[in-house]
Amino acid sequence: MQPLEKLSSNRADRATLVTAARASIARGSKSFALASNLFDRATRERAWLLYAWCRACDDIVDGQDHGHGARHVADAERRVAVIAERTEAALAGAVVGDMPFDALRVVAAETALPARFARDLITGFRLDAEEWRPRSENDLYRYCYYVAGAVGCMMAIVMGIDPADDETLDRACDLGVAFQLANIARDIEEDDRVGRCYLPEEWLVEMDIPPGQHMKPPFRDRLVVLSRRMATRAALHEASARIGANRLPPRARWAVLAAAGIYGDIAREVAARGAHAWDHRVSTSAKSKLGWVAKAALASRRTVPEEPRDSRLWTRPR
Repeated sequence: MQPLEKLSSNRADRATLVTAARASIARGSKSFALASNLFDRATRERAWLLYAWCRACDDIVDGQDHGHGARHVADAERRVAVIAERTEAALAGAVVGDMPFDALRVVAAETALPARFARDLITGFRLDAEEWRPRSENDLYRYCYYVAGAVGCMMAIVMGIDPADDETLDRACDLGVAFQLANIARDIEEDDRVGRCYLPEEWLVEMDIPPGQHMKPPFRDRLVVLSRRMATRAALHEASARIGANRLPPRARWAVLAAAGIYGDIAREVAARGAHAWDHRVSTSAKSKLGWVAKAALASRRTVPEEPRDSRLWTRPR
């Protein structure tokens, strides 16, 4: 986390931050980088700035580089404290001198981003630092909100949604939750290597899987049941988010629908691979990504009938 030199003007500062943020998303997520290019310029740049902060926070806590090489860190709680301190400074409008946090400063000022969403994300990092584990399915959803649903809410505001529009923000949260459920299903083996498990304890008990043994060969078939359950839950939240996309500007709707399809494929592929889901990390091909961009272009021109949000879906804290 090397500080940047203080730049000579606000304009130069913003331009430099945008360039650095663009490089961050290109390294950290090819899927999100592709989808972000579908936004109009102003929204695209703000999405990059927000991503740079989210990515950096995650990397700091997990001791990784742009989402790669996660490892156990001995000082996780101190790292979260540093993130929280720098985030609060950025939200207050202070120049932090650290690119990702100054990126947050800019996007928060330009969009009137409510501080509570940034703080909620940090709560998610704090849960990881404390080596928290979900006991129930509700705990799992709560965690998904903190680490991804809150980001969905922030992205909706970046795309022009009123911060007071709770109904639309619930749909945006649904997409973040869907993405995180897909992540968890895909990364069960990787998480196990660094001592983490996001499968609810109640699920493991239900399947008679002993604590810490879920990756052992005798329990692989039972693990498949749970990963497919997670993929099914992700699909329900994704479907809800697609209805909410109606309320976005056309290019933002296109980007969101493309991202939903691209990321949704991860959960679908994990489910399809069954017991082989963790032999090799699931990813989507460039051809598949471009296919979703084309399908989303068509879908964004059609209005999905408005339906009340499914009352059975978990709802974020207000």
